[in-house]
Amino acid sequence: MKYMLLIHSGATTDPACGVEDWMAYDKAVREAGIRVSSESLADLTTATTVTVGPSGERTVTDGPFAETREVLGGYYVIDVPDLDVALDWAARCPGARGGGSVVVRPVADFGL
Repeated sequence: MKYMLLIHSGATTDPACGVEDWMAYDKAVREAGIRVSSESLADLTTATTVTVGPSGERTVTDGPFAETREVLGGYYVIDVPDLDVALDWAARCPGARGGGSVVVRPVADFGL
C-alpha cells in the first residue's frame, strides 16, 4: 500500500538534523526498495498562494505568511505492506526530530 510522508519542520532551520542525516535516510528508503517518489521543496520564501473567490476571481499572494510556524519541507511516497511499517519509516525520518513532524497518509486508489 502506498503512503505519503509529509515532512513538516519549524519555520527556522534545526541544526540537530544535518544533510548527512537526510542522505542516510534517503539511502535507506531507496535500498529498502520502498521509494515511489520523493522531493524536497524550495525555501518557503519562494511560495505563491492562489485562492479563488465565490465569483471566480483569482487572488495570488507571494511569499510566506507571517504567522507560519511550521513548513511543509518535502515528502516521500513509499510502498509498504501496512500502516505500521509506514509509521516505522516516518519515525526514522530526520524530519520527525527536533520539533518537526511527519504526517502519514494513505494514497487514495481510485482503481483507474
